[in-house]
Amino acid sequence: MNNAHNKSQVRVLIVDDSAFMRTALSRMLGSDPDLWVVGTAASGTEALQRLESLDPDVITLDVLMPGLDGLETLRRIMAQFPRPVIMVSSSTLKEAEITLDALEAGAFDYVNKQLSSASLEILHIRNDLIAKIKVAAERRNSRDLLNLHRKPPRAAEVLAPLALREPPAIVALGVSTGGPKALQEILPTLPVDLSVPILVVQHMPSGFTAPFVKRLNNLCAISICEASHGQVVQPGVVYIAPAGSHITVDRSTNSQGMIWLSDKPENQPHVPSIDVMMQSVAAAFHSLAMGIILTGMGSDGAQGMDAIHREGGLTVGQDEPSCAVYGMPRVCAEMHILDRVVPLSRVPHEILQATRYRKTSAS
Repeated sequence: MNNAHNKSQVRVLIVDDSAFMRTALSRMLGSDPDLWVVGTAASGTEALQRLESLDPDVITLDVLMPGLDGLETLRRIMAQFPRPVIMVSSSTLKEAEITLDALEAGAFDYVNKQLSSASLEILHIRNDLIAKIKVAAERRNSRDLLNLHRKPPRAAEVLAPLALREPPAIVALGVSTGGPKALQEILPTLPVDLSVPILVVQHMPSGFTAPFVKRLNNLCAISICEASHGQVVQPGVVYIAPAGSHITVDRSTNSQGMIWLSDKPENQPHVPSIDVMMQSVAAAFHSLAMGIILTGMGSDGAQGMDAIHREGGLTVGQDEPSCAVYGMPRVCAEMHILDRVVPLSRVPHEILQATRYRKTSAS
């Protein structure tokens, strides 16, 4: 490992009560020349004591630790030395719930450490963790500088005013990094008598979808469910794709559409895939589809949004300032396939406007 460090490297602090995990993560991150592990801490208390002197750009933080746990440590970091924190969590129900709390409390993102019966399988998270650390550091260190020198992509010209468009029959929404917080901001504002179903792909590891759906249901008037195979989609219901399954919609036997879950195709980097979901919605609903792409790393959703756009459906992208990570919406904006680019807070308005929502006296 190269011991020479330079100012361009991302400074990382690893916080974990397991000596094995601290060593494994240090080796994993140290293998990337762009990263520099400036220190490790075995507890939340030790991390807080070392933060000022180490001044990391990004912190990886274990969820469950004796004494000061990950959530309380995160809250103190955000209050005293705010910077991007990536939670390292297993997929137990308890840790999934705490991780969702952490995202709400200001964590940038999380990675899932898989437990096997024999040993801790950690290498699979290497690429994911390194990519998230780099994006988090870039957002902290250079976002303002980048914005000074770059004009944001503009929305494509709207082909027809909304008044002349037929209202959509379904909404397909894709989101990744920053998604749990974004969905908790917009879904509770939707009315119970919404006239369309909404299919959602949120990139999540196994074990996280059910507690997330439960959390959303407690916040929302509209009904939120984890999608299941064979469901007929109903207006006013949000269907969240379960982790580990692609979600598609089929209208061959039911004009409303029926949900299909499958682990095919297998060549997708994400399961569920936003592209797979949106392409099926475009094929089934054509110009009656509405596609929405929100915050996230990478380009999943670009092909799907393009398919909806080519079918004449309405496409909406989140704008850069309101994104946790302006990755997926940027790709769509640069492809000129977005009819509208709006802040996150305006997304519910776009859905209501497109569907000609009128508040009834009973609602």
